[in-house]
Amino acid sequence: MIVTIDGPAGAGKSTVSRALAARLGFDFLDTGAMYRAITLAAVRNQVAWSRPDELAALARSVRIEVAERRVWLDGDDVSSAIRANEITNLVHYSANNPSVRERMVELQRAAAQGRNMVTEGRDQGTVVFPDAECKIYLTASPSERARRRYAELAARGETVAFAEILAQQQLRDERDAARTCGPLAAARDSIEVLTDGLSPDQVVDRLEALARRSLNLPTTTSTSRSLPQSA
Repeated sequence: MIVTIDGPAGAGKSTVSRALAARLGFDFLDTGAMYRAITLAAVRNQVAWSRPDELAALARSVRIEVAERRVWLDGDDVSSAIRANEITNLVHYSANNPSVRERMVELQRAAAQGRNMVTEGRDQGTVVFPDAECKIYLTASPSERARRRYAELAARGETVAFAEILAQQQLRDERDAARTCGPLAAARDSIEVLTDGLSPDQVVDRLEALARRSLNLPTTTSTSRSLPQSA
């Protein structure tokens, strides 16, 4: 059984998707981390962004492993490095590359083969798993998403003006929605959940109820638990 959670940057997908997977007893796949890992690999290998074929070749040559909260690139733990603001501002080169996306879709489908999984990203319900039993589109207002990103960067010791973050986010939203391959979009059969004003626990409670109903799983009376911030 597959639960897809799509939505724009800063909607809180990674944190709540991971928690939802734990509650359901499912595995979790952070697809955004995979694109970030490719971007980091390109930076380290000094691949020119003006040469998309080289980026595509790199995507097929590196080894990416995603498990729990850790991400490995050719055996190197890059869990923190891929979250830097520099990588965030460059990841669109990987995300907009059709050959890179084709490779990532292959890896994502292979990872979910024979497993119950919660998977989050931009095109999980529309492209990667169009037949998923439960599709959710998680979103929040632009100001709320920028506020969350500001807090995340501050916690990492990165100082970026709120206005700059908001502008970067708007540009990223436009790029995500405009690309020809795997654009950011809500699947026609997805359920939209707006997270403004909700705590992470409240969001997970809502998603768990939706998932259990869609998947015909037994309901649970488990109490909310405090969630860690996204890695």
